[in-house]
Amino acid sequence: MNGEYDAIILGTGLKECILSGLLALKGKKVLHIDRHEYYGGESASVNLAKLYEIARKSENFQQIGKLRDWNIDLVPKFILANGILVKLLAYTGVANYVNFKLVEGSYVYKGGQLYKVPSNEKEALESNLMGFFQKRNFRTFLEFVSAFDFNNPATWDDVVPFSTTMSDVYSKFGLDKNTIDFTGHALALYVDDKYVDQPCGDTLKRIKLYRDSIAKYGRSPYIYPVYGLGELPQGFSRLAALHGGVFMVNKPVDDILIENGVAIGICSDGEVAKAKCIVGDPSYFPQYVTQVGKVVRCICVLSHPIKGTDNLLSCQIIFPQNQLNRKSDIYICFVSDTHKVAAKGKYLAMISTKVETTCPEDELKPALNLLGEIDEKFVFLSYQFEPKEDGAVSKIFISKSYDATTHFETTCNDIISIYERITGETFDLNSVKRELNDDEC
Repeated sequence: MNGEYDAIILGTGLKECILSGLLALKGKKVLHIDRHEYYGGESASVNLAKLYEIARKSENFQQIGKLRDWNIDLVPKFILANGILVKLLAYTGVANYVNFKLVEGSYVYKGGQLYKVPSNEKEALESNLMGFFQKRNFRTFLEFVSAFDFNNPATWDDVVPFSTTMSDVYSKFGLDKNTIDFTGHALALYVDDKYVDQPCGDTLKRIKLYRDSIAKYGRSPYIYPVYGLGELPQGFSRLAALHGGVFMVNKPVDDILIENGVAIGICSDGEVAKAKCIVGDPSYFPQYVTQVGKVVRCICVLSHPIKGTDNLLSCQIIFPQNQLNRKSDIYICFVSDTHKVAAKGKYLAMISTKVETTCPEDELKPALNLLGEIDEKFVFLSYQFEPKEDGAVSKIFISKSYDATTHFETTCNDIISIYERITGETFDLNSVKRELNDDEC
């Protein structure tokens, strides 16, 4: 470990592993350390025995199938098929190391029932989510979004993306509260309704991303790695190692070395490694982060599909905040043995939301009630942290904690922001080596 590096990265969460791969690909000398004995950190995929251990329920461990049958995500998320993470996978070539399968559907909760999220004009006309006139209005809205070109004002139809609010856009097309609800939360994937009073440009981009992701492979906008999300940090770690990165797991970090307010290295087991910058997740820098919230996650083992989803083997379900009189949405990621993450005949329903009360588990009841009989459940409360400063002076670059959303866009925006602050360069997402092909999904 002794020596000098361009960057020392602490923790093998997905964010840290992607940064390790990107920096190594750029020719930087990287030392990557994790105090745990497994890859992935907070975003790891673990077997059933490990999940019982982490949840402190080891004494009640129930063997179901073989341990190697289970790859359970601690932070469940799906991947938008045309989103930033796919571009990063293509840009780095890590797509060579991971296989993906399409998530079969996306649903939204309304009035105690599940409805398939309409993804195009045809489905909008057939959807039971809306009345007759709303279907026509929504179809017209989707046609407008599809044709909208930010570089061609002729397509704007008096909607200025930098000043017209999304509320004004909704009014222009006559969308009612219900249609606005699932558009903002199930298509644009916002976690609350603050976006409604802001310029519409970002929302239009989000809806176009959702539609483009569906167009990529059809049926659903989401893909998911075979063997779980833990395949991703391992893939990016492999990339870094191929370009000279040094990895050490089960290695404690005893001290961050600071000189004149600037991080210069770390100390571990009497060894010293120096670097131009230190990168890591919030757990390594308690004095440099501030708590901004809490997320509650519940992993449920089932023996059946979820009622109301056409017996799909994988899907996403969104409970918009307004349907539950909440300030934030509730999400379910549902997967099964088809993705090699559960034993044969078993299913995983992974629920997450931002905590709003003093009884976090009670906040999950609408989702838990939807699942039917549950074989076993594991509840985790995670604190959300953000860095107090951007690292420009201290040369300590800290990632944000993972949020409750079921996609990776906020995760990847954080990664790119850290990368640009470290290198001082703008990251070009269009510089891809290749795209995922149909055989991988």
